[in-house]
Amino acid sequence: MNVAVPWETAPGEQRVAVTPEIAKRLVGSGCAVMLERGAGERAGYLDAAYTATGATIVSDGPACYAQAEVVLKVQRPSSDEIALLRDGSTIIALLQPLSDPQIAEELAKRRVTAFAMELIPRISRAQSMDALSSQATVAGYKAVLIAADLLPKFFPMLMTAAGTIAPAKVFVIGAGVAGLQAIATARRLGAVVSGFDVRPAVKEQVESLGATFVSAEEHVEAEGAGGYAKELSAEQQERERQVIAKAVAESDVVVTTALVPGKRAPLLITTAMVEAMRPGSVIVDLAAEAGGNCERTTPGQTVTHHDVKIAGPLNLPSAMPFHASQLFAKNVYALFAHLFKEGRLHIDLQDEITRGACICHDGEIVNEAIRARVGGGAA
Repeated sequence: MNVAVPWETAPGEQRVAVTPEIAKRLVGSGCAVMLERGAGERAGYLDAAYTATGATIVSDGPACYAQAEVVLKVQRPSSDEIALLRDGSTIIALLQPLSDPQIAEELAKRRVTAFAMELIPRISRAQSMDALSSQATVAGYKAVLIAADLLPKFFPMLMTAAGTIAPAKVFVIGAGVAGLQAIATARRLGAVVSGFDVRPAVKEQVESLGATFVSAEEHVEAEGAGGYAKELSAEQQERERQVIAKAVAESDVVVTTALVPGKRAPLLITTAMVEAMRPGSVIVDLAAEAGGNCERTTPGQTVTHHDVKIAGPLNLPSAMPFHASQLFAKNVYALFAHLFKEGRLHIDLQDEITRGACICHDGEIVNEAIRARVGGGAA
């Protein structure tokens, strides 16, 4: 089976879907691995490292796609790349079908079987395939480094001959994988950390990292399918904002990570909250790609409002491409190995993992949620 790894064409994307370690595993399983020249260089993986595993370097994208039975990518393919996919081939990538379901129609028209890594169900036997979690780990870590760089203060308490410097106060909104990693990183840097989440079940996880858990007094059932947060009512959101407002005003750094799958990020930090923060404070909004948790966030930029710096980074995992690629490639290989049997891909839509991640197969959109969004089914 021919497996192709093309160059990532999305602006700013530096990750690669297959590292030399995973290329070696693919070759060992009997696959012919083709890599577009330089595809791994931006992540720190040179062509020579791939050829040492038995992989083949091809000259360009069209040559890569022309022979591919399976295409492994990080980002969703462009329309031009979709046109290069062979009829009946398979693609595995972060396809973002919930934010733009039209990609499912395009792929179905090409009779491409497509697996969206972000739709991997959160069940025990799929943990090794969970790309959202692995990449959120990178984002949560990097977010705190950005905050530390922007903050005109030390994170840890320092005792010096000139006096004692108090530690920075860091408030993390959202205790999913990114939030927990942000909490852990801020604690390692010596900050006093608190964390907020609408799901009471994560209180123990926040406290296990040495942070204080902040929550509304009223119990809110806010956990949806797969352990993700679900959208709250307008009244519930207002009560949560009141709790958040006090913590934000007392913090030097706020990291926001609150997302609801397939929806605009909830607006949690208003302009008034920003203006109540101390001068020099920092907000890092990890929900910028989904509209932002802060009212003053500008996606892709760091702006200043009322002497508060607000960073809205996009695609943070790409800013640490070596390890982000290493983690993502292992996720991709775990899914590939789940599907690969007796020298071919076995697409069993009765299997929970296969059914959950597959968005189209045999010319049809097979994911019910995506099919409902595009208003049809057959290509």
